[in-house]
Amino acid sequence: MKHVIALDVGGTGMKAALVGPDGELLHQARRPTGRERGPDAVVADILDFAAELHAHGIDRHGEAASAAGVAVPGIVDETEGVAVYAANLGWRDVPLRALLTERLGGIPVALGHDVRTGGLAEGRIGAGQGADRFLFVPLGTGIAGAIGIDGRVEAGAHGFAGEIGHIVVRPGGAPCPCGQRGCLERFASAAAVSEAWAAACGDPGADAADCAKAVESGDVRAGQVWQEAVDALADGLVTALTLLDPRALIIGGGLAEAGETLFTPLREAVRRRVTFQKLPSLVPAALGDTAGCLGAGLLAWDLIDDDTTAPSNPSNPSNPSEVTT
Repeated sequence: MKHVIALDVGGTGMKAALVGPDGELLHQARRPTGRERGPDAVVADILDFAAELHAHGIDRHGEAASAAGVAVPGIVDETEGVAVYAANLGWRDVPLRALLTERLGGIPVALGHDVRTGGLAEGRIGAGQGADRFLFVPLGTGIAGAIGIDGRVEAGAHGFAGEIGHIVVRPGGAPCPCGQRGCLERFASAAAVSEAWAAACGDPGADAADCAKAVESGDVRAGQVWQEAVDALADGLVTALTLLDPRALIIGGGLAEAGETLFTPLREAVRRRVTFQKLPSLVPAALGDTAGCLGAGLLAWDLIDDDTTAPSNPSNPSNPSEVTT
């Protein structure tokens, strides 16, 4: 059976799959990234993991993978196939595509940025399916973004497109590691909400999920922390939609797990700020932590799209035919 390799490399774990021509997840596997062993060891593990997937495909499906797609964090030169920089992994200028192509017997390999790759999956087969223009914003430790245009995700001239977390929404506010003050992610990321709620409630171990539960129980302090984050997020989103005019805003990441506790006030806050702009749909992401891996599979199919039909609607990722851990 014709298939591709999909690999999503995170700071703590790697997710992988073999994806068939109809989008069926033929095989899934996960393993730790092992970044504590150093950047060279992480690269070696990625190559070994990909080689195992390649061998598994030959053994179980009678032929080698037609292509591979890999999503990685940090700064990525997708054109040259180089992982330029990743602070969490200690990478600088790793020619990952060339290394994987050599290890996998010369098959074509696509390298993508993790958030843009996840956005690609959400746009094509997830919450943004059918939207010709979308913005995908995952709210995690930081805040990133992926700009979707006609089934593709825009990288920008230098690979920095979509960095909505570094829009300044509170001039002169909290300092950001990027060097600015008042960046969106310093007020509306899961990490920022966790920090604010821990200070407000006096429990250094409290996090954003605890804050959301306190909001739902009617805690006034939690409501204030939550609303400040929602207002900052709405300011950033309205700036983005003014520039991009998307048809859909897709919100994912850990903070989105609060469901309507986030989305009800966020939709209202965005609506209040919109004047002449067209209000887009504002919806939760649909693919969860499988988005990066599914997007990597789409990147791989895109490489051979001229010769084969890429999957238009992969099967439900929660129901793979085979799962290993």
